[in-house]
Amino acid sequence: MTFAALTFADVLQPDWRVAPHVRALVTTRNGGVSLPPFGGWRDGVDQPGGLNLGWRTGDDPAHVEANRARLSALVGIAEPAWLSQVHGAHVVSADDVLANARAGGAPIPADASVTDRPGTVSIVMIADCMPVLLCDAAGRAVGAAHAGWRGLAAGVVENTARRVAALAGVAPSSLHAYLGPCIGPSTFEVGDDVRDAFVDAADAARRDAVASAFAPRAQTAGKYLADLPALARERLAQLGVTQVTGGDQCTFTQRERYYSYRRDRVTGRMAALIWLAS
Repeated sequence: MTFAALTFADVLQPDWRVAPHVRALVTTRNGGVSLPPFGGWRDGVDQPGGLNLGWRTGDDPAHVEANRARLSALVGIAEPAWLSQVHGAHVVSADDVLANARAGGAPIPADASVTDRPGTVSIVMIADCMPVLLCDAAGRAVGAAHAGWRGLAAGVVENTARRVAALAGVAPSSLHAYLGPCIGPSTFEVGDDVRDAFVDAADAARRDAVASAFAPRAQTAGKYLADLPALARERLAQLGVTQVTGGDQCTFTQRERYYSYRRDRVTGRMAALIWLAS
């Protein structure tokens, strides 16, 4: 079976105004070689040609390997800094991740990485959780964070922003952020435990704004529809970061474009990448 090449038409790129050598993209479910249920979605059905990048999904490992090779060829960098994501708030150096992988080590458990070295790709995988990409306007440092509700509540976005700012030698408030595709506010149902984790952690001045990111479900006590992008913006605002774009793509409802674990359970994984061009 022959598949069309992966091109930039198959991915998203942030709509931000930063130095041109800052490169970033988010993959979709299309442009690869995986077969259903990991396929691409066209004409209302799951078809061959999915760009599943996740090893632990049940997909054919040869297809995942081929998809990762396609991604590397598109960005022109052979080896992104793949993490072992654990829904936490730990941030590591992408350069250390690569050094560990080249030495034969197991993938490092973390949910974000940063770098100031040209040619090193910070990368996170997603299938409903939100990727947050960060950089300074001059392109001195970049970072990528995997922000599901647990990581977001634990501070993964703030931790990543502070690490990027430190590498760039700037204040966190000067950073730019891009919020990638995630499960949207019309479909992400959560309970009191999730709402309380965010509201209780907010300072008094921002508590009402945080609470407003949770819309009560009619006739369902203790259930809410949560707005992950709004919660990320609140966390970034506490650092003074106001240059934020994205956050308008829903993985759950946009079946033709995105994998969604909550929607399909057996599904693929996409990726969000950021790097500095040489």
